[in-house]
Amino acid sequence: QVQLVESGGGLVQAGGSLRLSCAASGRTFSSYTMGWFRQTPGKAREFVAGISWNGRSTAYADSVKGRFAISGDNAKKTVYLQMNSLTPEDTALYYCAVHYLGSVVAITTAGYDYWGQGTQVTVSS
Repeated sequence: QVQLVESGGGLVQAGGSLRLSCAASGRTFSSYTMGWFRQTPGKAREFVAGISWNGRSTAYADSVKGRFAISGDNAKKTVYLQMNSLTPEDTALYYCAVHYLGSVVAITTAGYDYWGQGTQVTVSS
């Protein structure tokens, strides 16, 4: 079994920054991809950013390019999402997810096997 725990969410003013963390535990594999998604009430979960296990491949949604950065620490089994220049439109519940035994970063929810419980990000105007 795999557990993912997100942290780092909170309330921030527009223009501010937050760094989300996602720590994996339980059964893990040497190769994987991890992604961040977000969801607001009544809307589908949308891709935000993803990274391969070796960091060589990353992907970002157009809406966050240039503002968000994903990175990983294999030793800590943790992936981070640095979010800068936040706007109220970034307000959402942010989830991390992992797909094991793969190196292609998927941008849909179907490409991931395990999910965390989410961490709330609220950006005030």
